[in-house]
Amino acid sequence: MINSLLAFLRLRSILWILFIVNLLGTIYGYYWYRFQIEDTVYWLRIFVPDSPTASLFLCIVLLGYLLNRQNGLIEALAFVSLLKYGLWAVIMNCLVLFIQKELDITAYLLIFSHAGMALEAIFFAPFFRVKAWQLALASFLILQDIIFDYVFNTMPTYYMLYQFKDWIGLFTFYLSVFVIYVGYSMLLNKNSLKLNILK
Repeated sequence: MINSLLAFLRLRSILWILFIVNLLGTIYGYYWYRFQIEDTVYWLRIFVPDSPTASLFLCIVLLGYLLNRQNGLIEALAFVSLLKYGLWAVIMNCLVLFIQKELDITAYLLIFSHAGMALEAIFFAPFFRVKAWQLALASFLILQDIIFDYVFNTMPTYYMLYQFKDWIGLFTFYLSVFVIYVGYSMLLNKNSLKLNILK
């Protein structure tokens, strides 16, 4: 089954579909953050849209595959950011559901799409060719982002969760550590698969 899935991900048509879906999701993600970006100090704006930037990294990875190119640093950034922000958004929206007892359709779509982001990180990991320094740099960046989110307040706006901000920050730190551990376990593997794209 795993071999069938990996072969499926090598299909050029599937790579194009995933590229287009993720590109549209990236565009919508930046649009979703538009008000928070406008309300943020200019030099901090780049740190606001976490999830769209994660899916943008994957778009670059997928486009590279379609052009028969690979970049270990972009793959490392894609893996840690997709897994971290994918899991984070799913958990936060489930927490909102627990508190409010209901979610709107947009929140359910966010859960679905962000779960997909985390799964994409896991599914494409066997093809990634990442060096230790590339993963170390990507790990540093997702840890640094915690400072911007919870010290400079660039975290996504969930007004109903604001009272739990400190605890969410602590949880996010340990989530980041978990993601880094998974990254080192999965990406620094000498037996990474060669991406031979199928017609």
